[in-house]
Amino acid sequence: MAATFPSVSKPLGNPRLAVYPGTFDPITNGHADLVARAASLFDRVVVAVADSSSKGPAFSIGERITLARLALGDLRNVEVRGFDCLLATFIEDIGAGVIIRGLRAVSDFEYEFQLASMNRHLIPQAETLFLTPAEQYSFISSSLVREIGRLGGDISGFVHPAVQQAMRQRWQKSRTGSHKQPETEGDNHA
Repeated sequence: MAATFPSVSKPLGNPRLAVYPGTFDPITNGHADLVARAASLFDRVVVAVADSSSKGPAFSIGERITLARLALGDLRNVEVRGFDCLLATFIEDIGAGVIIRGLRAVSDFEYEFQLASMNRHLIPQAETLFLTPAEQYSFISSSLVREIGRLGGDISGFVHPAVQQAMRQRWQKSRTGSHKQPETEGDNHA
């Protein structure tokens, strides 16, 4: 007796075109590792940089696109584009058939599973593919890199040199004089 499977009648996007969406604030070596992995699997990968101005990103969308292009410049089949609409609309507009999502740890899975389920509902023509970064990048997140960089720590192992330079310039002024304890009322003993 042959097994029967439910019929999936949906128009498929291009299965050789993948989109890796995110805020990339900033793009890290973990992101770059996932893009390189995806680039070896697909004819074309679009790194889709979300505007996400409501999140209050450290870098503007233009800066994040520029930094991503610098970090990924050696991958010939990768294109970096910004978007400021629903991901479903972006996917439909470019005709992609695959959404790439990264999983660093088990803790990422619940959120990513929920997101993939919603995307399946909103964008039935695209499948979500989860990739894991190389072990040496599994702990890196943009928020941790931003915090370490803001406090003057060494982020050279976590980001492309262009990203490191941009972060250094961004936070250099804000760190000047920040090592002093703030004066409080009553500290002035004359």
